[in-house]
Amino acid sequence: MERDEVTLREQLFHNRVRETIICVLLFTCLYILSYLILTHFKKTAEFITDDAEDATVNKIALWLCTFTLSVAVCAVLLLPISILSNEVLLAFPHSYYMQWLNGSLIRGLWNLVFLFSNLSLVFLMPFAYFFIESEGFAGSRKGVMARVYEAVVLLLLLALLVMGIVWVASALLHDNIARKSLYDMWEYYLPYLYSGISLCGVLLLLLCTPFGLSRMFSVTGSLLVKPRLLEDVEDTLNCTTFEEATLLRKINYGRTSCWVKLKRDYQTVQSKRIALEMRRKASAWQRNLGYPLVMLALLAMTVMCVLMVCFNVLELLFDEKAMPRGMDDPHLGMASFSMFGSLGAAVQVVLILYLMVSSLVGFYSSPLFTSLLPRAQDTNLTQIIANCVSLLILSSALPVFSRTLGITRFDLLGDFGRHNWLGNFYIVFLYNMMFAGLTSASLIKTVTWAVQRELIRAFGLHRLPLSRSTVPFRLLLASGLSKIQ
Repeated sequence: MERDEVTLREQLFHNRVRETIICVLLFTCLYILSYLILTHFKKTAEFITDDAEDATVNKIALWLCTFTLSVAVCAVLLLPISILSNEVLLAFPHSYYMQWLNGSLIRGLWNLVFLFSNLSLVFLMPFAYFFIESEGFAGSRKGVMARVYEAVVLLLLLALLVMGIVWVASALLHDNIARKSLYDMWEYYLPYLYSGISLCGVLLLLLCTPFGLSRMFSVTGSLLVKPRLLEDVEDTLNCTTFEEATLLRKINYGRTSCWVKLKRDYQTVQSKRIALEMRRKASAWQRNLGYPLVMLALLAMTVMCVLMVCFNVLELLFDEKAMPRGMDDPHLGMASFSMFGSLGAAVQVVLILYLMVSSLVGFYSSPLFTSLLPRAQDTNLTQIIANCVSLLILSSALPVFSRTLGITRFDLLGDFGRHNWLGNFYIVFLYNMMFAGLTSASLIKTVTWAVQRELIRAFGLHRLPLSRSTVPFRLLLASGLSKIQ
């Protein structure tokens, strides 16, 4: 009997050690990747200065930002890793080499991401901002520690302010619960704060994702070589080259007060010439097959997301199991989380990643957050901190976002499924309806305007002094027939 107990304790110990090693290796890889990304965008002048104190402070802030970004990337990968792990265990149920991939490991990853994401949002990122902006209290000895003391004091004041706001909000919404003592902070007030942060992230995804889904077509189209249709690329390239040479001559020899505008126009024409040269050098397969296939793939994924959300709306009306909820044990390897098996699970993973990329495109394309768009080797630390906070809010809300829309049937693990608003049917139902409506409207508008723009450009009507709304269809058709003849 004692021997069996020792064997069981040894097995539990080995399982815990193995899970810890796997989590550390995964986080180390993501940390290195995040550090490479941030060093590509950071402004080098802030880290190579004559003041060694400022350089040290900036390095510490960069390390904190790297930690936050790695947590954000891990939050994006939570659902894909969980879904793929379940499919792997279904495909190899008795494999000895897959025994480490179990529910305990996946549940531990979810708990760690939830803990680190809230730690970064509430403590690390505010501390990093106060740290780089602080100079030490008046009369204190200058140095890094003086900045640390000032940043800690400001962080404590911010924490008191936030907790006061949370208490007032809970008093307005739940008067009887808000009369709890301060000893209930860990059991009530902090989870209430986490629930509010998650709701803000999900609402931000609701605004950014439909706009990003419509912007994906234009962003992807700018990276690919479009078909020529009826356009003469050689003629357009010659005109662009002549215009570029004219602008360069004016910049070099002209004496004018509009030098800045000429420089901007020259850069625009130069980028247009480079794009035209790429189109001329592209092969027929790349030009006539690659672009339509990518556009069709984007359209198919967007339509599939809308259809899945519409199906989830119907399920919400007739089945309570469609409501997002939390679970303690994921029960991996028991059944697939998609009715179409492994293929459906793979589609779910692709759609989740596609929604995340679309939300980032919509976030950085919106007028409110365009200034946050990072630039290579020209992004200061304040912008890096703001980007890391934004990415962490979006990525930590992605599992809740995907489960609320019905993109996946994998229920939320750990504290992700304990948010107060997840059990409200009206919030979840209205959220699904708004997402489906906004995405459908954006998709219809984008497709119709894109087709009209390409036809106008193909028939050469963009050179006429007419707006797009004033170009009649009869003129479009007549111009096309004349070019064909």
